[in-house]
Amino acid sequence: MRKTESQKIALCGVLGALSVVLMLVGAALQVGTYAAPMFAAFLAIPVLEEYGPRYALLLYGTVSVLALLLVPETELALFYVLVVGYYPVLRRTLRKVKPTALRWLIKFLVFNAATALVYGLLFALFGPAVLQELTADGTGVLVLLLALGNLSFFLCDRAIGAVSRYYRVILRKKLKHFF
Repeated sequence: MRKTESQKIALCGVLGALSVVLMLVGAALQVGTYAAPMFAAFLAIPVLEEYGPRYALLLYGTVSVLALLLVPETELALFYVLVVGYYPVLRRTLRKVKPTALRWLIKFLVFNAATALVYGLLFALFGPAVLQELTADGTGVLVLLLALGNLSFFLCDRAIGAVSRYYRVILRKKLKHFF
């Protein structure tokens, strides 16, 4: 079946709206600051698999703008925009990097740099209150949070790989009539 532009735009629109809703729910529940953007990034996988990185990045850009405008929790929106929203496309691009250790080094460097940028922007926007909140429990807790963030990122990377394979092997056949 030939994929028309309107089909591509419709799928991107539906998945984009669902991504924003996921982030709004994460902000409303006040427990999804990091999980909601990660789940929203998973929704780019069908677009990436079916239509390629161009449409996936278009979806990311649209969701990013909407998240910044509509999601009341700035940290959550920035985490999507700067850390995980584009990651499925970056992950596909980094598959070409050999050896595997270098690929993982790049992934973790990008994640940590983007996370530092998020908190740098939050500090610039909201001032010293952000720094006080981060250091309130001491440096040890901050290091533990960073380690747990890196573990979450590793698990997110593995989940994106598993969901991508599941989509290619099983879901694509079942959904071929829709797109």
